[in-house]
Amino acid sequence: MTESSGVRLLGPAEIRGLAAELDVRPTKTLGQNFVHDANTVRRIVATSGVGPDDVVLEVGPGLGSLTLALLETAGRVVAVEIDPKLAARLPQTIAEYAPARAADFDVVLADALTVMPDDLPVTPTALVANLPYNVSVPVLLHLMSQFPTLRTALVMVQAEVADRLATGPGSRTYGVPSVKARYFGDVSRAGAVGKNVFWPEPKIESGLVRIERRDRFGTDAIHRAATFSAIDAAFAQRRKTMRAALASWAGSAAQAEDALRAAGIDPGIRGERLDVDDFVRLGQVPR
Repeated sequence: MTESSGVRLLGPAEIRGLAAELDVRPTKTLGQNFVHDANTVRRIVATSGVGPDDVVLEVGPGLGSLTLALLETAGRVVAVEIDPKLAARLPQTIAEYAPARAADFDVVLADALTVMPDDLPVTPTALVANLPYNVSVPVLLHLMSQFPTLRTALVMVQAEVADRLATGPGSRTYGVPSVKARYFGDVSRAGAVGKNVFWPEPKIESGLVRIERRDRFGTDAIHRAATFSAIDAAFAQRRKTMRAALASWAGSAAQAEDALRAAGIDPGIRGERLDVDDFVRLGQVPR
């Protein structure tokens, strides 16, 4: 257990003690792995760049390790937790370990895949989270889509997912998550996290991904849906040329070719060679 600015952080003993008190057994179903290393959570917060002016949205706070580190730095933290037992205990943990910051913390019992701005008591400006690995990409894309006030995101995900999110056109790992993440802004790898800082220790490596929102394409839901539809179709059969891959999406291979040419895209190219700007133009071609 470590202390800074009146906030005490959780260590391995505290994590296990809380879990025992609550009779919590981390489950694969909820993608639960609890971070128990103070240096790691402080590094995540430092990498996120959040400060006193930020209202941080945290997803899957679990027993509160990252939450407490965020309260050392951020102006306010609102945590979305799907597990009723964990959500009920969090305010008490914050009151015990960060009494001076308890008024700056809220927990919302909700599913991060469906949570909306009206469900939160405050408007978040930054997302910092150890995302549940089994739904990390859908959760990230949902939050970036539905919370346009989020100017930055720093999330911990499975290492190979981090690589996929942050890679650019031409990479063998470039695909749907890569392009959709780039729709919202600049995406980059922001570090690695070892297995030994978790309880239970996962079998996979973890990585940090940062998104700086740019909103180059606006925040209109219809525009985004049209773009995402084109992305999904292009990568459903990624080995095919765009002309062939988009046949069903456009109505026929000939119509797909017309749409591609109208968007200034070579019909013989594959989706993995295209950047998000190409898909935006394609999504706006009338069909």
